[in-house]
Amino acid sequence: MMSRPLPRRLLLALVGTLALAGTAAHAAEPLRVATDATFPPMEYIENGKRTGFDTEMVEAIGKQLGRPVEWIDIDFKGLIPALVSRRADMAVSAIYITDERRKVVDFTVPYYAGGLVVMTKADNATVKSPADLAGRKVSVQVGTKSVSFLKEKYPQAQLLEVEKNQEMFNLVEVGRTDAAVTGKPAAYQYVRTRPGLKVLPEQLTTEEYGMAIRKDTPELTKAVNDALARMKADGTYAAIVQKWFPTSK
Repeated sequence: MMSRPLPRRLLLALVGTLALAGTAAHAAEPLRVATDATFPPMEYIENGKRTGFDTEMVEAIGKQLGRPVEWIDIDFKGLIPALVSRRADMAVSAIYITDERRKVVDFTVPYYAGGLVVMTKADNATVKSPADLAGRKVSVQVGTKSVSFLKEKYPQAQLLEVEKNQEMFNLVEVGRTDAAVTGKPAAYQYVRTRPGLKVLPEQLTTEEYGMAIRKDTPELTKAVNDALARMKADGTYAAIVQKWFPTSK
Protein backbone atom coordinates (compact mmCIF):
# COMPACT_ATOMS: atom_id res chain seq x y z
CA MET A 1 0.00 0.00 0.00
CA MET A 2 1.48 3.36 -1.04
CA SER A 3 1.87 5.88 1.79
CA ARG A 4 0.40 9.33 1.36
CA PRO A 5 2.60 12.41 1.55
CA LEU A 6 2.07 14.56 4.61
CA PRO A 7 -0.08 17.65 4.08
CA ARG A 8 2.06 20.75 3.59
CA ARG A 9 0.67 22.43 6.71
CA LEU A 10 1.50 19.43 8.89
CA LEU A 11 4.95 19.13 7.35
CA LEU A 12 5.73 22.78 8.13
CA ALA A 13 4.52 22.33 11.68
CA LEU A 14 6.81 19.34 12.21
CA VAL A 15 9.78 21.23 10.80
CA GLY A 16 9.05 24.13 13.14
CA THR A 17 8.78 21.81 16.13
CA LEU A 18 12.12 20.19 15.35
CA ALA A 19 13.76 23.58 14.93
CA LEU A 20 12.47 24.75 18.31
CA ALA A 21 13.65 21.54 19.93
CA GLY A 22 17.10 22.08 18.47
CA THR A 23 17.20 25.65 19.75
CA ALA A 24 16.11 24.58 23.24
CA ALA A 25 18.75 21.86 23.32
CA HIS A 26 21.44 24.37 22.37
CA ALA A 27 20.20 26.88 24.94
CA ALA A 28 20.51 24.24 27.66
CA GLU A 29 24.19 23.66 26.95
CA PRO A 30 26.33 24.70 29.93
CA LEU A 31 28.14 28.00 29.69
CA ARG A 32 31.72 27.09 30.62
CA VAL A 33 33.26 29.98 32.53
CA ALA A 34 36.89 30.05 33.63
CA THR A 35 37.73 32.00 36.78
CA ASP A 36 40.31 32.32 39.55
CA ALA A 37 38.12 32.38 42.65
CA THR A 38 40.70 33.87 44.99
CA PHE A 39 39.96 37.59 44.69
CA PRO A 40 37.27 38.88 47.05
CA PRO A 41 34.90 40.54 46.53
CA MET A 42 34.95 39.71 42.82
CA GLU A 43 35.11 35.90 43.08
CA TYR A 44 36.02 33.73 46.03
CA ILE A 45 34.98 30.74 48.13
CA GLU A 46 33.33 31.40 51.49
CA ASN A 47 32.18 28.57 53.75
CA GLY A 48 32.60 26.19 50.84
CA LYS A 49 30.34 28.24 48.57
CA ARG A 50 31.31 30.14 45.45
CA THR A 51 30.35 33.81 45.75
CA GLY A 52 31.33 37.34 44.75
CA PHE A 53 30.36 40.14 42.38
CA ASP A 54 31.60 38.44 39.21
CA THR A 55 30.02 35.18 40.32
CA GLU A 56 26.57 36.71 40.71
CA MET A 57 26.93 38.63 37.45
CA VAL A 58 27.72 35.48 35.50
CA GLU A 59 24.96 33.45 37.15
CA ALA A 60 22.48 36.21 36.24
CA ILE A 61 23.73 36.19 32.65
CA GLY A 62 23.34 32.42 32.55
CA LYS A 63 19.70 32.79 33.54
CA GLN A 64 19.20 35.42 30.84
CA LEU A 65 20.64 33.02 28.25
CA GLY A 66 18.81 30.00 29.61
CA ARG A 67 22.12 28.17 30.13
CA PRO A 68 23.47 26.68 33.37
CA VAL A 69 26.93 27.94 34.34
CA GLU A 70 29.76 25.42 34.58
CA TRP A 71 32.63 26.98 36.54
CA ILE A 72 36.21 26.05 35.69
CA ASP A 73 38.79 27.08 38.31
CA ILE A 74 42.12 28.14 36.81
CA ASP A 75 45.00 30.34 38.01
CA PHE A 76 44.63 33.88 36.69
CA LYS A 77 47.54 33.58 34.27
CA GLY A 78 45.86 30.57 32.66
CA LEU A 79 42.47 32.18 31.98
CA ILE A 80 43.17 33.55 28.50
CA PRO A 81 45.03 30.37 27.42
CA ALA A 82 42.00 28.36 28.58
CA LEU A 83 39.84 30.34 26.19
CA VAL A 84 42.25 30.04 23.28
CA SER A 85 42.50 26.26 23.78
CA ARG A 86 38.66 26.01 23.91
CA ARG A 87 38.59 24.69 27.47
CA ALA A 88 36.14 27.47 28.29
CA ASP A 89 33.57 29.62 26.52
CA MET A 90 34.19 32.69 28.63
CA ALA A 91 36.63 33.95 31.28
CA VAL A 92 35.42 36.23 34.07
CA SER A 93 37.76 37.09 36.91
CA ALA A 94 38.23 40.86 37.34
CA ILE A 95 40.00 40.98 33.97
CA TYR A 96 40.96 44.46 32.80
CA ILE A 97 40.27 45.19 29.14
CA THR A 98 43.65 45.87 27.51
CA ASP A 99 44.88 46.24 23.94
CA GLU A 100 47.28 43.36 24.49
CA ARG A 101 44.51 40.98 25.52
CA ARG A 102 42.30 42.16 22.67
CA LYS A 103 44.82 40.69 20.28
CA VAL A 104 43.87 37.14 21.30
CA VAL A 105 40.33 37.36 22.73
CA ASP A 106 37.21 39.47 22.41
CA PHE A 107 35.63 41.35 25.30
CA THR A 108 32.08 42.21 26.17
CA VAL A 109 31.17 45.80 26.86
CA PRO A 110 32.74 46.92 30.16
CA TYR A 111 30.59 45.65 33.02
CA TYR A 112 32.30 47.46 35.87
CA ALA A 113 34.95 50.13 36.35
CA GLY A 114 37.70 49.32 38.80
CA GLY A 115 40.76 51.39 39.63
CA LEU A 116 42.38 53.07 42.61
CA VAL A 117 40.30 54.62 45.40
CA VAL A 118 40.86 56.37 48.72
CA MET A 119 39.72 54.78 51.98
CA THR A 120 39.43 56.81 55.19
CA LYS A 121 37.67 56.73 58.55
CA ALA A 122 33.97 57.43 58.21
CA ASP A 123 34.24 60.51 60.41
CA ASN A 124 37.35 61.91 58.70
CA ALA A 125 36.63 65.56 57.88
CA THR A 126 40.06 66.41 56.47
CA VAL A 127 40.21 64.02 53.52
CA LYS A 128 37.06 64.60 51.49
CA SER A 129 38.55 64.16 48.02
CA PRO A 130 41.81 62.92 46.45
CA ALA A 131 43.09 66.51 46.38
CA ASP A 132 43.19 66.44 50.19
CA LEU A 133 45.90 63.75 50.16
CA ALA A 134 48.57 66.41 49.78
CA GLY A 135 50.46 66.69 53.06
CA ARG A 136 48.58 63.74 54.61
CA LYS A 137 49.87 60.36 55.74
CA VAL A 138 48.77 57.68 53.30
CA SER A 139 49.31 53.94 53.70
CA VAL A 140 49.95 51.90 50.54
CA GLN A 141 51.01 48.37 49.71
CA VAL A 142 54.62 48.18 48.57
CA GLY A 143 55.18 47.44 44.89
CA THR A 144 51.64 48.27 43.81
CA LYS A 145 50.36 50.81 41.31
CA SER A 146 49.22 52.93 44.27
CA VAL A 147 52.84 53.78 45.12
CA SER A 148 53.93 54.92 41.66
CA PHE A 149 50.66 56.74 41.02
CA LEU A 150 50.80 58.77 44.24
CA LYS A 151 54.47 59.63 43.80
CA GLU A 152 53.69 60.98 40.34
CA LYS A 153 50.31 62.64 40.91
CA TYR A 154 50.41 63.51 44.63
CA PRO A 155 54.11 63.96 45.50
CA GLN A 156 53.27 65.89 48.67
CA ALA A 157 51.49 62.89 50.19
CA GLN A 158 53.48 61.19 52.96
CA LEU A 159 53.54 57.53 51.96
CA LEU A 160 53.86 54.72 54.46
CA GLU A 161 54.54 51.51 52.53
CA VAL A 162 53.59 48.15 54.05
CA GLU A 163 53.71 44.55 52.85
CA LYS A 164 50.06 43.52 53.16
CA ASN A 165 46.62 44.99 52.47
CA GLN A 166 45.59 44.20 56.04
CA GLU A 167 48.44 46.26 57.47
CA MET A 168 47.53 49.15 55.19
CA PHE A 169 43.91 49.15 56.34
CA ASN A 170 44.86 48.71 59.99
CA LEU A 171 46.96 51.87 59.91
CA VAL A 172 43.87 53.85 58.91
CA GLU A 173 41.72 52.22 61.59
CA VAL A 174 44.16 53.00 64.41
CA GLY A 175 44.75 56.54 63.14
CA ARG A 176 48.41 56.23 62.16
CA THR A 177 47.55 57.29 58.61
CA ASP A 178 44.84 59.58 57.31
CA ALA A 179 43.96 57.38 54.36
CA ALA A 180 44.85 54.29 52.36
CA VAL A 181 44.97 54.05 48.58
CA THR A 182 44.22 50.67 47.03
CA GLY A 183 42.13 48.88 44.39
CA LYS A 184 38.40 49.57 44.43
CA PRO A 185 37.20 45.96 44.92
CA ALA A 186 39.51 45.34 47.90
CA ALA A 187 38.56 48.63 49.52
CA TYR A 188 34.83 48.03 49.24
CA GLN A 189 35.18 44.45 50.45
CA TYR A 190 36.95 45.70 53.58
CA VAL A 191 34.51 48.48 54.47
CA ARG A 192 31.56 46.10 54.10
CA THR A 193 32.48 44.68 57.51
CA ARG A 194 33.99 47.85 58.97
CA PRO A 195 31.27 50.47 59.61
CA GLY A 196 33.90 52.92 60.87
CA LEU A 197 35.49 53.23 57.43
CA LYS A 198 34.41 54.62 54.06
CA VAL A 199 35.54 54.78 50.45
CA LEU A 200 35.54 58.20 48.80
CA PRO A 201 33.23 58.25 45.75
CA GLU A 202 35.80 59.98 43.52
CA GLN A 203 38.21 57.44 42.02
CA LEU A 204 41.89 58.14 41.36
CA THR A 205 42.03 55.96 38.26
CA THR A 206 39.51 54.04 36.20
CA GLU A 207 40.23 50.69 34.61
CA GLU A 208 37.38 48.75 33.04
CA TYR A 209 36.58 45.09 33.59
CA GLY A 210 35.32 42.97 30.71
CA MET A 211 34.23 39.37 30.19
CA ALA A 212 36.67 37.64 27.83
CA ILE A 213 35.22 35.49 25.06
CA ARG A 214 36.83 33.55 22.22
CA LYS A 215 37.16 35.36 18.92
CA ASP A 216 35.53 32.48 17.05
CA THR A 217 32.22 32.88 18.94
CA PRO A 218 31.05 36.41 18.14
CA GLU A 219 27.46 35.26 18.61
CA LEU A 220 28.19 34.56 22.29
CA THR A 221 29.75 37.98 22.75
CA LYS A 222 26.61 39.57 21.30
CA ALA A 223 24.33 37.39 23.42
CA VAL A 224 26.18 38.31 26.63
CA ASN A 225 26.17 42.00 25.71
CA ASP A 226 22.42 41.79 25.09
CA ALA A 227 21.95 40.04 28.45
CA LEU A 228 23.92 42.78 30.22
CA ALA A 229 21.74 45.42 28.54
CA ARG A 230 18.57 43.67 29.74
CA MET A 231 19.98 43.37 33.27
CA LYS A 232 20.70 47.10 33.32
CA ALA A 233 17.21 47.86 32.03
CA ASP A 234 15.35 45.70 34.56
CA GLY A 235 17.41 46.68 37.62
CA THR A 236 19.22 43.35 38.09
CA TYR A 237 22.62 44.88 37.39
CA ALA A 238 22.10 47.80 39.78
CA ALA A 239 21.01 45.44 42.56
CA ILE A 240 24.15 43.31 42.23
CA VAL A 241 26.41 46.38 42.15
CA GLN A 242 24.73 47.88 45.22
CA LYS A 243 25.07 44.60 47.10
CA TRP A 244 28.82 44.29 46.56
CA PHE A 245 29.83 47.94 46.21
CA PRO A 246 27.43 49.94 48.38
CA THR A 247 27.78 53.71 48.34
CA SER A 248 29.56 55.32 51.26
CA LYS A 249 26.77 57.84 51.88
